[in-house]
Amino acid sequence: MEEEFKHMVRIARRDVDGNKTIENALADIKGVGRALSMAICKTAGFDAEQKIGFLSDAEVVRVEEAVKDPQKYNIPEWMLNRRNDYETGETVHLIESDLVMSLRDDLNRMKKIRSYKGKRHEVGLPVRGQRTKSTFRKGSSVGVRRRRGKPQQER
Repeated sequence: MEEEFKHMVRIARRDVDGNKTIENALADIKGVGRALSMAICKTAGFDAEQKIGFLSDAEVVRVEEAVKDPQKYNIPEWMLNRRNDYETGETVHLIESDLVMSLRDDLNRMKKIRSYKGKRHEVGLPVRGQRTKSTFRKGSSVGVRRRRGKPQQER
């Protein structure tokens, strides 16, 4: 018996469109990319091209478990986004607001200890060694300013 089609599916504190394939719907979740979504589909036994709206409630729960804890489904460790965490030393995979919070904490720690990357983040400059002579010129401008009171001369 075919399950009823759901237009919105709730996975990991996020509503995803039921018309999308499982692969694309999982990739909409912050912290899950295309490669990880394909790996989850293969290891959990789902067809990646199937619409996520046709999954039953039990299958949605299984997909959500795989997204929250990919190590339980034998996803390789190099696909996880938080390897050797700074505070705990564990390898975990974070999604949604947990990922945003941990990245913010990392930036604040770098700024606090005054590391090179932290200083670059503070002043809004590139962090990973890009050149700055010709790029990264948006923001506060420095240059010639035209006077207001004097009208321009015609030539």
